[in-house]
Amino acid sequence: MHQKLAEHLAVCLADTVTYKFIAHGYHWNVKGPEFTQFHDFFATLYEDADSAIDPLAENIRKLGFDAPFTLEDFASLTCVSVNPVSGDPIEMSSNLYEINCHLKECLTKAFDIANACNEQGIANFLAERIDQHAKWVWQIGTTIGADSTVITRIEFK
Repeated sequence: MHQKLAEHLAVCLADTVTYKFIAHGYHWNVKGPEFTQFHDFFATLYEDADSAIDPLAENIRKLGFDAPFTLEDFASLTCVSVNPVSGDPIEMSSNLYEINCHLKECLTKAFDIANACNEQGIANFLAERIDQHAKWVWQIGTTIGADSTVITRIEFK
């Protein structure tokens, strides 16, 4: 069961790394009259994701497994699609909304496995990340006019 948790944490790690780079790319490439607002918001998103990367990897290591670290590893493990978009901040936000919905679901699955393994420290970390992504779903959903109570379902590999 611990191996299953480590494997799922590896997917969450890959998805978080991919999300971080997407949000960072949007930060660089956003355009329009609300540039400053979205530039700053996208920075907040990628900085938050970046703060989760090391703890995700360290939790995998605590379980006795190696954490993925190459771009090839992340590309093969991630369930997040990189969809090129224009510099339109609403289009970018819509994509980040869907990714945050997915990350919330991915982390929830890992949380359930952590609880089944009685790994309470890992479960606590995951609960905090789930709560943070719920906040992003609400905030981004409000920005794009989406109903944040409806979570997009993305199939796991």
